[in-house]
Amino acid sequence: MKTEGMTEEEINARHAEKMAKKKAARDRMIATKTLEKGLLIVHTGKGKGKSTAALGMVMRGIGHGFKVGIVQFVKGKWETGERVVLERFSDQVTINTMGEGFTWETQDRQRDIAAARAAWDQAVSLIRNPDYKMVLLDELNIVLRYDYLPLEEVLEVLRSKPEDTHVIVTGRNAKDELLEIADLVTEMTMVKHPFRDGVKAQAGIEF
Repeated sequence: MKTEGMTEEEINARHAEKMAKKKAARDRMIATKTLEKGLLIVHTGKGKGKSTAALGMVMRGIGHGFKVGIVQFVKGKWETGERVVLERFSDQVTINTMGEGFTWETQDRQRDIAAARAAWDQAVSLIRNPDYKMVLLDELNIVLRYDYLPLEEVLEVLRSKPEDTHVIVTGRNAKDELLEIADLVTEMTMVKHPFRDGVKAQAGIEF
């Protein structure tokens, strides 16, 4: 928008006109969006923030009175800030930390497979329970990447989830087949990370 030679009042008037047109166009677009359903949401990519963004959705769900189920497939039972907060809403949130740490920590494939199966069985129970409006499957993509669970079994449960249940899946390297059936996919891109400069994981940022 060229403003050279215009008075401040003229600039403001032109801006208001432009914004009014933009709002009218957006209102018309929003009016065409009438469907309401439970979504299958995937957060993937190498960047930080996949689980953090998912937990933000959990917070929103709590604010709307949802009953929420969380299954953590990989992260071990170490204290995190989000767990401390969510445990204050124990009437709305069920947290299942089923993993025993990352695979390079356990170094026992069969143990990891057994932990993944136990976590998945719990996840299926939550997804199929009509009391739960939202279910977070944290780091499920890691489990699928290492073939600890049959991909088609997982896809079938997600395809047949209750119509009004939101399911969020996190973890890098999401399978193409999962991306295909998802309603919403966000890929986190790492541009810069302090870990590369020798900065350790910090409270309030990583946990």
